[in-house]
Amino acid sequence: MNDSLPETILVVEDEEAIASFVSAYLRKDGFDVKSTASGRQALALVRSEQPSLVILDLMLPDLDGMEVCRRIRESSDLPVLMLTARDDDLDKIAGLDAGADDYLTKPFNPAELVARVRAILRRGTERPTGEGRTLSHGELVLDAGSRECHVGETEIRLAPKEFDLLWELLDHRGLVLTRDQLLERVWGYTFAGDTRTVDVHVRQLRKKLEDASPIVTVWGIGYKAAASPAAS
Repeated sequence: MNDSLPETILVVEDEEAIASFVSAYLRKDGFDVKSTASGRQALALVRSEQPSLVILDLMLPDLDGMEVCRRIRESSDLPVLMLTARDDDLDKIAGLDAGADDYLTKPFNPAELVARVRAILRRGTERPTGEGRTLSHGELVLDAGSRECHVGETEIRLAPKEFDLLWELLDHRGLVLTRDQLLERVWGYTFAGDTRTVDVHVRQLRKKLEDASPIVTVWGIGYKAAASPAAS
């Protein structure tokens, strides 16, 4: 008999129909679900319920999703899947900047939502770890144990998926990885037409790393990490 408790998902959504819809699908898949329409109450529930993941709407009446995500990130690596009604890369980039692990645009397929939740939770247990394991590229250094990124003496703050994507590329430096491969390896899923997720994260990494970025675009295929800093 399995006595383990189901993982708790916190749904933060002010549209009652969507909140009920999402909660029903998650419960059907075996999750315990808490929900609220308030950003402020969401922060309180994060502390009291200690959920495994937060599904967070961008537009909330009291405290918007961006600010909720930022406050969660101040003290926790709790996975956050952001929901947005706007299919705009600027909104997605803002969400990633706030610390979201992933985003989903409304309207969405409930099966895809559940698949993404499971993928985020699964990948959370498979993140590169291990004391002393590092990857470097010139002045760029990734530390798996602390999950820190440094360029020289400067720490570069990366969102969880940004770190995972950069690690995956550096760990396979010189090898071209397609967007679908990166979705599968870093996010744990592949959905047709969703490869912009990879592009948005690559754009953010290049912005943060500037000249230290090892990422090379292979047009029509995907991305790779340059074999050496001189080649980047």
